[in-house]
Amino acid sequence: ERGVIQRLSSAEPQVRQRLLELGMTKGSLVEFIRTAPLGDPIEIRIKGYRLSLRRMEAQTVLVRKEK
Repeated sequence: ERGVIQRLSSAEPQVRQRLLELGMTKGSLVEFIRTAPLGDPIEIRIKGYRLSLRRMEAQTVLVRKEK
């Protein structure tokens, strides 16, 4: 699945800042790759590289699904 980042809604400023540093900015295209066997973490592709995120961190990213 693919989508476009709409906004970051992290309550913790450090987590939000780190996600921004990793390229998770509004308008960026993000693609879901896979989930680990136990469900955490998940792997996504953003800006040409793969990134693993904990589910808790990923839930703070609002994504609009691309058609």
